[in-house]
Amino acid sequence: MAANTVTPVTPAVPAPATPAEASRLGLPLPVLHETVLDWYAANARDLPWRTPDASPWAVMVSEFMLQQTPVKRVLPAWEAWMERWPTPAELAAEAPGEAVRMWGRLGYPRRALRLHAAAVAIAEEHDGEVPDDHATLLSLPGVGEYTAAAVASFAFRRRHVVLDTNVRRVFARAVTGVEYPAQATTAAERRTATALLPEAAGTAATWAVAVMELGALVCTARGPECGECPLFTACAWQRAGRPPYEGPARRGQSYEGTDRQVRGKLLAVLRETHGEVPQARLDAVWPDAVQRARALDGLVADGLVEPVEQGVYRLPR
Repeated sequence: MAANTVTPVTPAVPAPATPAEASRLGLPLPVLHETVLDWYAANARDLPWRTPDASPWAVMVSEFMLQQTPVKRVLPAWEAWMERWPTPAELAAEAPGEAVRMWGRLGYPRRALRLHAAAVAIAEEHDGEVPDDHATLLSLPGVGEYTAAAVASFAFRRRHVVLDTNVRRVFARAVTGVEYPAQATTAAERRTATALLPEAAGTAATWAVAVMELGALVCTARGPECGECPLFTACAWQRAGRPPYEGPARRGQSYEGTDRQVRGKLLAVLRETHGEVPQARLDAVWPDAVQRARALDGLVADGLVEPVEQGVYRLPR
């Protein structure tokens, strides 16, 4: 469910917390769960993939789109996607290039190809139904640990640790007492997430999305609204005086002038054209011929663009 960087987690089915693990948490587990779940019930955003009638496919599409992309950008793209392809079979029947075209400006367009490949596998191997267990979800092309756990949890109410950047940040502050988690997920973080997970599957599924929402709306990376946080008095970072982050510099990803920007401009031309595109039209989007060629070669290597003949390109079929 989360935007931002997605981090895989293990194990697929977490064991209950041991007494030693639970004793580190600062609040009794039932109180902690009730506090966060009550906050979520009162503050959760009304998102279409969270409604009771949202299909597992709707949840899966949202999870692919929300990786590294904010909700406000995903919403219109998700709605258009679901209107055109309300089932995996309907997407699978189209060329992968159509998925790339519909992906538009969401960024990281390889996600579109992966989602299309997953739809093909669901249509051909699972009778058009999104699998309901973590292991089978994980076997789908383009589905990693995080996405498998998220879909199993959010679509099928299974008990899994769903650990994205927002969740990691909440746990880093509230439990560990540091401003930000490590750049890569650690075994200690996974143990903490497992220790905090409610034992009842349905409650665990709601807990997973509730903590994610808390990180997205209140315990944000910049400018956390600590006074609005239901864990304010229990938060280890708050009790320690909110010590500043002391780890490696956290640099945002640049975009202007990068190969990513050039790739986006090249793909925009191809998306807008239903058919083949001559080299001259692609050459017009970026003045640096070397960088432009490198970006185009990367798109071809990633399967996002197909060369038809010398100097002619199209979206994949």
